[in-house]
Amino acid sequence: MTVTTISSREFNQGASEAKRAANNGPVFITDRGRPAHVLMSIELYQRITGSHKKIADLLAMPGIADADFETPRSRDLAKPVDFS
Repeated sequence: MTVTTISSREFNQGASEAKRAANNGPVFITDRGRPAHVLMSIELYQRITGSHKKIADLLAMPGIADADFETPRSRDLAKPVDFS
């Protein structure tokens, strides 16, 4: 697996090259020299997450209606403002 790092400018000018590089491993996209995004193939993503489910299925959270969830009431929400 090859890790590639490119700048945002390089990505904007050559997205197809970045997609090709993502077939060989993750592509780190930097903003001002700092990693900001990662581009990877769907196969690598599924291997890393161990999931072949769709993201919508994961976000649906089946069975959540049966969960018991109680939050304690907070009495410290409003406090006087000190303008001094």
